Amino acid sequence: MKRSMGAKSLIYPTPVFVIGSYGEKGEPNVMTAAWAGICCSKPPAISVSLRKATYTHGNITRRKAFTVNVPSDGIVVQADYFGMTTGREEDKLAAVGFTPVRSELVDAPYIEECAMVLECKLIQTHEIGLHTQFIGEIMDVKVDEEALDKDGICRMSKIRPFLYAPDDHNYYSVGKMLARGFDSGKAIERKKRK
Repeated sequence: MKRSMGAKSLIYPTPVFVIGSYGEKGEPNVMTAAWAGICCSKPPAISVSLRKATYTHGNITRRKAFTVNVPSDGIVVQADYFGMTTGREEDKLAAVGFTPVRSELVDAPYIEECAMVLECKLIQTHEIGLHTQFIGEIMDVKVDEEALDKDGICRMSKIRPFLYAPDDHNYYSVGKMLARGFDSGKAIERKKRK
């Protein structure tokens, strides 16, 4: 039997992304966000929802660009810090010793220490309520060479992303591979044919 949890922002899994933008004076800024995900295949696009009170909200609105940095589990402490402080008051990247890199494609920085980065051009904005949803067209995906297999395929086991649990406010690692996508379900098709 299921128990009602009421209407609230709760779903599992929730990704942990670090959003990169340039501040009012051109300074690199980052913030951790969990309300985000791929929203379109063609054009490739990702959405991120931010409160208007965040410094990043204004930065994206002004610059029309942002990056989505996928932190590995080895930098969970730094990613958490990026969500606890504001770029209005300090250089968060300098505080943790991380390296901002200027994107050559969009007007936003990315983090060298993150294994995977999406460079995004803002294409739509939707006011939802407390949050504004920014939709960015993915202009490029950059991945550390070490996270690619011999065939050039990006492997999640090498990126080592982690998840956020909005109900208990904890971070969790991603587990082992369970099954092959668009393949394991074929067993049901074979069973139906018998």
